[in-house]
Amino acid sequence: MQDISLLLNATIETMHSNEQIIEQLTAQVATFFEQQHADHDFYHIQRVVKLAQKIQEIEGGDYFVVTCAALLHDISDHKLNGGIMNDNGRVSRLYLEELNCSPELTNQICDIVDKVSYKGAGVEDESGSLELKIVRDADRLDAIGAIGIARAFHFGGARNRPFFVPDVTPTNHTSFEAYSSDKIHTINHFYEKLLLLKDRLETETAKQIAQKRHQLMQDFVDQFHAEWEGRDF
Repeated sequence: MQDISLLLNATIETMHSNEQIIEQLTAQVATFFEQQHADHDFYHIQRVVKLAQKIQEIEGGDYFVVTCAALLHDISDHKLNGGIMNDNGRVSRLYLEELNCSPELTNQICDIVDKVSYKGAGVEDESGSLELKIVRDADRLDAIGAIGIARAFHFGGARNRPFFVPDVTPTNHTSFEAYSSDKIHTINHFYEKLLLLKDRLETETAKQIAQKRHQLMQDFVDQFHAEWEGRDF
């Protein structure tokens, strides 16, 4: 009985510690993203966290790892603050170690953060844990649908990119370097990434959520071309 009691107390203590880490990490990430554009702001982080937690609830996996990885998934994104993709979890690790997260959990979370981002239509996603699949799916769900459309045009507009240039066609990027350096117009981004995401989701829950969002986005692009070419009347 004493052993069971000690185990129970240790479990409760760990859960409490993890809750504190999530709470403190949320506050730190909120501060980090408070100056970011709306396409990658803290509201985006919050939506991804909620989606990831919902998927985890259905699909399984470690709640703490999923939540922390979702909070940190954009912390080293190449589009933000000069971040460097695949930084071996350097920034994420600093945050987690400061909060006394265990080395094992820190390694799991950092691995997800380094592998989560889309790197080009012709670049295969890196394999990994169920938690990686969940966080990556959640991030991609927030890139499609009505919010995905809004984020895409906000991203382009904030960087002075045109929303469409008819003679500039989409590219099937075969390397992250080519994808990340391409200053494309916004409609091309749908063909080079957003309309491809539905078929790159890995969890059944995310695939179900994606159906409606993908169709809305496809309808928008079709209508855009119809209006641009004067075919809608």
